[in-house]
Parts: sequence; structure tokens; C-alpha cells
Amino acid sequence: MGSRQVTDGQGLSWEGKHVTVAGLGVSGIPAAKVLHGLGARVTVVNDGDDARAREQAAELEALGVTVRLGDGATLPEGTELVVTAPGWKPDKPLFAAAAEAGVPVWGDVELAWRLRGPDAAPWLCVTGTNGKTTTTQMLASILKAAGLRTAAVGNIGVSLLDAVLGDEEYDVLAVELSSYQLHWAPSLRAHSAVVLNLAPDHLDWHGSMEAYAKDKGRVYEGNRVACVYNVADKATEDLVREADVEEGCRAVGFTLGTPGPSQLGVVDGILVDRAFVENRQKNAQELAEVSDVDPPAPHNVANALAAAGLARAFGVPAQAVRDGLRAFTPDAHRIAHVADVDGVTYIDDSKATNTHAAEASLAAYESIVWIAGGLAKGATFDELVAKSAKRLRGVVLIGADRALIREALARHAPEVPVVDLDRTDTGAMLAAVQEARRLARAGDTVLLAPACASMDMFVNYNQRGDAFAQAVRDLA
Repeated sequence: MGSRQVTDGQGLSWEGKHVTVAGLGVSGIPAAKVLHGLGARVTVVNDGDDARAREQAAELEALGVTVRLGDGATLPEGTELVVTAPGWKPDKPLFAAAAEAGVPVWGDVELAWRLRGPDAAPWLCVTGTNGKTTTTQMLASILKAAGLRTAAVGNIGVSLLDAVLGDEEYDVLAVELSSYQLHWAPSLRAHSAVVLNLAPDHLDWHGSMEAYAKDKGRVYEGNRVACVYNVADKATEDLVREADVEEGCRAVGFTLGTPGPSQLGVVDGILVDRAFVENRQKNAQELAEVSDVDPPAPHNVANALAAAGLARAFGVPAQAVRDGLRAFTPDAHRIAHVADVDGVTYIDDSKATNTHAAEASLAAYESIVWIAGGLAKGATFDELVAKSAKRLRGVVLIGADRALIREALARHAPEVPVVDLDRTDTGAMLAAVQEARRLARAGDTVLLAPACASMDMFVNYNQRGDAFAQAVRDLA
């Protein structure tokens, strides 16, 4: 990280400060290296003690960092600050010990925020249950189209520490934040932020829906210009009302319908802005066409409106919104068109790993053969099936928890044909696609939107989507 320093970007002295870093991995190792470079006395604690952990520990110990493997529960003596990986649950014994000792706990996002220099780029922050990555990438594309130096960082896989401490200078950062990261970021204050939506997720980590929503709502604390919310999801507006923001910060809604004043929305296939215009009671600014959004599924248009709202809050012109959306290419496995075979369209939305995401995906098509199932993560499927039943031509179920979806289908869509594949090997995807083809008719969409996690059968949702796409190509 360059030459040794004793102060951070805000003048706080780190020389000799005893810091415990909880967890090795993508956030723990960079945090340990940064803090060591600032002169802190760093101890890394880690629950695991496998070959990979020992290899990582050796790398840090060569720098002079102390590493303690196989014991992530005990607070090292003399600790003045704990910096944790975002995935460590709040009920870990280490954090109870820190609280008892009066020791603060920060996440890597909090550390990055504290290490920012006095002239650092402002953050435009994106969170929500679904759509975070796509919206953050859309936002970065719009900002780049406006000629701004920017990057999509945070939970998206690009370290905020690298962005804050690297040599590249930015005008503004597009920052994706998870509920885990927000939980451990008490002093974060964004220029503007959005909560895209709220649905039950990660409740085993947060303990309750209320705690999950509260952590999501932290993204609005201290906003300076705009708190962007989803008009169709009242819970997001409630979080705005509860937030303590700077004087003059505005609530700005986005909607797939006609926007009111201080909202962005859609009129006759056009994305329009009635929030960042003169005389918003009467005027609206055209931003882009729905056809400029790839793909133009309703929930993805909502993502585009959210991204546009944050960009407009930063002063980006309307032309850049259109140009940025046109330039944007979505990541794989997000409503991705794979092929058309015998008049049937095959769509890969393997990233739909929970019921909220699957509901949005199912709402984008009229007649569907749905491939679903995997690890339910404690989810229930009655509401999803009831809302989507009229669109279903047939269903093919795979994965460990497919019985939960089958039972919901029996209750709410008993007339829909269901194929239950009693296998969880990776070859099941080829069989699923073949069964879906048998059920489908010309004009239908075969949609992989599992509503479940993938780890019962696949390494991750990417591998699951790849297996689906390969099976479709085999058909073609």
C-alpha cells in the first residue's frame, strides 16, 4: 500500500493502535494490510484453520501481522477497535466481548469511509433486497456517460478500500451496499442513496424483518441531496421518513406509473423526471425510452429509474441518462435471453435466488414454463405462486427444497402441470430443460427463476445459469 503512514485521510492517528480484524478473506486481508500500513498493531482472528487459512495467515505474518486461527470468539487483550468482515453475524461472542469492553466494531465499509481524504469523491449508495448490482452498474454507466470519473464498487466485488486508497482519482463513486455492510457502518453519510425494495431475506443473520429493514435504512442517514425510494414499496418510503438527513435533503420516488411531483416514472414508454426540473408541479424532463433499458422487464425499468434518480441528484444531464442506459450491458444470469427454439423463448434468471426476485421475473412474461427450486433458505412460496399462477403453463421443479414449491402449487395453482425431478445432481438441469420443452408451446417462455439458492446442486448461481444455457444450446 505504499510508504508507512501514521494518520488516515481524516487525520486520525493509527500508530500503535491495537486493532483486531475479524475474518480472513476478501475484506479481512485488505483491511489488515491497510491498517498495518497505517502503523496499527493488527491481530487477525479467524474461526477456520484449514490449508487456505494457513496460507493466508502466512502471507500476513510475513508483513508483521499477528494471526490467530481456529478461535474467532475471544477478544485479544488490549483491543481498541474491531474491524469485521461483513458476513460475521452480530451475535458472535467476539462482538459481545467487544461490547462489554466498550470497544467499537466497524465493517470494511466503515473503515473505508473513515479513511477517505478531505477532498474524497462523494458516494451515491444503492441497497435493497434485489436489483442492487444492476442498478449500481447502470448508475456507473450513466455517470461515465456524463464524463465523470467513477467506478462501481462495494458489495459488487470491487473493494471500497482499494477505491478510497488507490492512485486513481474519482469524481463520484457508485456504491452497492448489503444489509451486512450497512449494519457495521455507523458513520456512513452518502451524498444520495436508494433502497430499491424490501422483502424477507437474510433473516437468519439479522434476527427479524424489523432488524433487516433497519439496517437497510441506515443508507439514508445523513444524506445530503436525495433519498430515493420505491413508490410501489411503501416500506422504503417509511425508511426515508424515519431517517435523520441533512437540511434540504429531499425524498424522491420512482414508479413504473405516471410520476407525481418529486418522482421519476414512465409515460407512454418514456422514462421521465419530475423531481430534478424547474417547476416540477407542471414540468417533466424526458430521460430515455423504455426500449433503451436492457432488458426492458418491469423490475429492470424500475432499476433504471432508481439509477437515474441518483444520477440526477448528482446533477447529471438528461442526455447522459439515455446514453448511459444504452451503453449498459447487464451481467450474466439476470433475465438473459439464451435462445429461441421452435418458437419458445428460453430466459436465464438464475440470479433470482429468492421469492421477491422470482416474482419480478415471472411478472415480465405472459405464458411461462417455470423452472424452480434449490435451497429455500427458510422461504415460503404461497404468495409467490398465488400471484403468478395465471401466467404458468407448467412448472419443472429441481433441488433439495422443491417440495415446498410443489405444495404451494397444489394449494394455489392445482391445474398447472408439475414435473418433480427427484434428483439433485448437476445433470438434473438438462433433464429439467427437456421437460420444460415438452410442456411449452410456441409463444411461451421457459424461465429459469429458481426462487432459491443454488448450493445444493451447484457451486453458485452462475454455474446453475451456465448449466441451463448449455442445456438450451443442446436443444437448439
